[in-house]
Amino acid sequence: MKKHSILNHFRRFSEHLNSGTARAWASVPARRRWMAAGAAAVCVLGMIAAANPGVPGPPPGGQNLVVEALDSFGRETLSLEDEVFLREERIVRGDSLDRLLSRLGVQDEAARQFLRTNPEARAMHQQLVPGRTVSARTTGEGMLLQLIFPMNGGDTVTLVERRNGKLSARLETRVFETRRIIKSAEIRHSLFGATDGANIPDAIAEQMVEIFSGDIDFHRDLRQGDRFSLVYELQYSQGLPTQNGRVLSVEFTNNGKTYQAFHFEHEGKSGYYTAEGGSLRRAFLRSPLEFSRVTSGFALRFHPILKTWRAHKGIDYGAPTGTRVRATGDGVVEFVGTQRGYGNFVLLSHRGGYQTAYAHLNAFAAGLKKGARVSQGEVIAYVGSTGWATGPHLHYEFRIKGQAVDPLSIAVPTTIPLTAAQKSAFQTKTGEAAEQLALVKNVHALRFE
Repeated sequence: MKKHSILNHFRRFSEHLNSGTARAWASVPARRRWMAAGAAAVCVLGMIAAANPGVPGPPPGGQNLVVEALDSFGRETLSLEDEVFLREERIVRGDSLDRLLSRLGVQDEAARQFLRTNPEARAMHQQLVPGRTVSARTTGEGMLLQLIFPMNGGDTVTLVERRNGKLSARLETRVFETRRIIKSAEIRHSLFGATDGANIPDAIAEQMVEIFSGDIDFHRDLRQGDRFSLVYELQYSQGLPTQNGRVLSVEFTNNGKTYQAFHFEHEGKSGYYTAEGGSLRRAFLRSPLEFSRVTSGFALRFHPILKTWRAHKGIDYGAPTGTRVRATGDGVVEFVGTQRGYGNFVLLSHRGGYQTAYAHLNAFAAGLKKGARVSQGEVIAYVGSTGWATGPHLHYEFRIKGQAVDPLSIAVPTTIPLTAAQKSAFQTKTGEAAEQLALVKNVHALRFE
């Protein structure tokens, strides 16, 4: 075997030990870890020496020395049954508990039968929610030692344990520990490619997009070389990450221009502000859909049904039927019902003479009626294809004093800024956060120089 091949095998072995699956190495008693590591090191050095005479092998009698060292601890050996492996798996759509257990490395028919028949454990079969993370500890042969299964609500888990050879199951309240995580990344191909590479959860990435959505068009404005640094919260339970928290501070450099945002809570309200204390919350969201793509711009267009050129007074967002439609600003329902051409239609009135309109809806949110107050981000309806529509989409209009304007080009007003007293508290609180962002940015810059 060639020297580089042996080194590659050893490197892959080391990477395996550092992977999530092999975190169980930490569960093996320290004495046995040293025994196994010492034996592995001697074997690898011996293999390298045999493959390349120029590489010194272990000292003469090195194996005898290891045997004597083992004897000083006793003559126990590390068997496959003694190893403990910790594995984590996310539930995927259409999963069964049996398939999940197989991915977790559980090869234990007695445990599977227990989970099918035990009253406390049976509930897990009905709570296989996609995206939820389940962890298991097993022996090297796949015997189940412990299973931690998060239940609906997120604050309890079903804990299955094997003690003295006997399995038991019980419901336990989770104890959470909140940690601050600091990350940075540079965009090479896409935003989510960068966040994946930095091991930043999608939910945190989506928060960052929402924070800067009034300043950056994340569909068109991103550039290769854009970079970001952020501090966010992550909740841990029993040493494992269980739930994403909120972004505390973030800096994003887009096309050479740098934006910063800091989370600040005052008088029971919270939001994101610039370093100078200016609010980043706009009076209106840029998009009434959480995830969408623009299919028709604000312009003169050939109407697909009337077969004539007409002014298109809004933006069309293509989306599947049933996609949730959000109110883009706080307001009052002016109209809810059916209008010719628009199909199912909602019109909201907002302060300052602004109105927003939502058309071609499949259905309205329960309880929505004229005169009702709605909040920004509240679901008011669902995407459909009623009225003059060739397929499911949302037609969205932004009106100022009754006149339709391009919602993508107007300067959207911000909310009320901080008072002088609030700004003083804000600057005191965010000083440390600004230093953390500067530190992680400098470390990131050094890494990519």
